[in-house]
Amino acid sequence: MPVQFHHIEPHSLLKNYIEKMWLFKSSGKMPFDDMKLIVPNGNIKITVSYQNGIVAAINEKQFASKENDITLTGLIDVPVILDVDEDVATETIGIEFSPKGAYRFFHFTLNDIQNQIYSISDVLGNIGKKLVEQINRATTVQQKIVLLQQFLLKLLSSEKEDLIFEYCIEKIVASKGSITIKELEKKTGYSSRWLNMKFNDKLGVSPKNLSSIIRFKQYYQAFINGNEKSFFRNDFYELYYDQSHFIKDFKRFTGLPLAKFEKQTNDFGESYYR
Repeated sequence: MPVQFHHIEPHSLLKNYIEKMWLFKSSGKMPFDDMKLIVPNGNIKITVSYQNGIVAAINEKQFASKENDITLTGLIDVPVILDVDEDVATETIGIEFSPKGAYRFFHFTLNDIQNQIYSISDVLGNIGKKLVEQINRATTVQQKIVLLQQFLLKLLSSEKEDLIFEYCIEKIVASKGSITIKELEKKTGYSSRWLNMKFNDKLGVSPKNLSSIIRFKQYYQAFINGNEKSFFRNDFYELYYDQSHFIKDFKRFTGLPLAKFEKQTNDFGESYYR
């Protein structure tokens, strides 16, 4: 059952805020023996389900991106099981905002949507509903992509940048998640309490939580891209206190013990993560 993710180049004015855009195509449901596991990557996402829908299990709760709807997924810090809704041909557009990018478009406390998926009409009201109607009237994928990016450009213009927040995100990403909250306090002059409030508002999780996701992301990407044959190499834990620290985070983000995970098939989840 072929699954395809096609890269979409973001508008030049959106590139600083969007980590990736993609077009997902599938001829039906994922194979039964595929885990369909999506590991957290630190991105808040928009999903445009214009042909068939997408279903997700998050923290034992079921969410749906229904056909002909647009949904907003808050920052996820737990494993997700994802599949298409009906066993039919499926096409979906996805936009993934960088950790420092999402707050420039969504002007509410992003912690309110953490680990949840909402229709954009419920989150943004009439402007979200109008976008859904415009996207559904568009007859080609390219037209839908243009309308979606035009919408984001309008949202972007109405929110000023937060330099302290973005500086902290840049430090976390540059350190591959190894920087501590105490180091961020020293570099910014702001208390951990203030920084935690800022992050919960503009991203949905604390700096420490984001650092854990970014740190694990380094290893998971290397593994699925074939740069590392196994998670068991001793030098694979340089960003962790020790091997047990890594194994604890591994189970947190995948839901499985490391040894069991390596025996599973997760072709869909790996294709998505790339």
